Amino acid sequence: MRSRSKEDFQQTRFHTMKMWIALVLAALAVGASAQSCSCNTMKWATCDGNPCECYVNAGGQMKHKLDCSSLIPKCFLMKVEMFRAEKERAFGGKPVETAFVDNDGIYDPECENDGKFKAKQCNNTEECWCVNSAGVRRTDKGDKNLKCEKLVETYWVRLQLTHKPVTGPVDANKLKVAITDAINKRYANFNKGMIKEIEYDPDARMIVVDVMKPKGERKSDLATMAYYMEKDVKVLPLFKNQEKFEPLVGTQRMEMENILVYYVDEEAPTFTMKHLTGGIIAVIVVVVLAVVAGLLLLFFLRRRQSQKYNKAHQREMGPM
Repeated sequence: MRSRSKEDFQQTRFHTMKMWIALVLAALAVGASAQSCSCNTMKWATCDGNPCECYVNAGGQMKHKLDCSSLIPKCFLMKVEMFRAEKERAFGGKPVETAFVDNDGIYDPECENDGKFKAKQCNNTEECWCVNSAGVRRTDKGDKNLKCEKLVETYWVRLQLTHKPVTGPVDANKLKVAITDAINKRYANFNKGMIKEIEYDPDARMIVVDVMKPKGERKSDLATMAYYMEKDVKVLPLFKNQEKFEPLVGTQRMEMENILVYYVDEEAPTFTMKHLTGGIIAVIVVVVLAVVAGLLLLFFLRRRQSQKYNKAHQREMGPM
């Protein structure tokens, strides 16, 4: 009888240990699942669930579901940045009235469900304008009645980068390979075939990268890739992993310190004279005044010559 009780006790103890082991494994599995549920292409994403789902909050009830296997559309990124900037301003406020921030040309855009920009943007105001597929204004500003017939596609992006000083000479050919590989690997397997030209000026430490797709092609998003790179260089990476865009050329890591992005659309923009900047208007006014002054001077010189001729002619006619 005693032997039977001992066996029962051992079996109970064994089952209890199995139960605890199962609970520990389940907890570990849940923890591992929570850790793996993240969005590598968007550091501000909120992720949960099984299967894992990620989304970003852009204010109010607006939650955009994300495909974290690719770059997040630029329009969504701008909305999130504006939402976060508004929260920061509401929380802290300006230290003094003269304080200001550089918002890098960001506004609160209207996005389609797939993340594309709507052709007409108003930034929650009565003033509206038309944009290209990169969200960049391509017309004069108008009122709410402004018509934007379609979203014009950006098919060519020029990235003008400047790197920080390095210790030794840079092999231009190796630099081109390093830049191409870095863009391809960093920006969701970006198509290398679209990187058409890379030029390097070692004296100015300037790298010019032309990225282009065929006109009419709508699958590739050049603007989003350029926006991720712009944030990599100017501010902080948008990726969860905060490593910078620093191509390795030989043994030298090329750290970028400045970037300019130029957009070329399938159709030319339609800006008019009334929205030229003050500097350009000033130059035009100076040129026009110079031309007018020149014409007036020429007129008075000819008039004076004509008067001299008439007086001389009258003196000659007198004796006759």
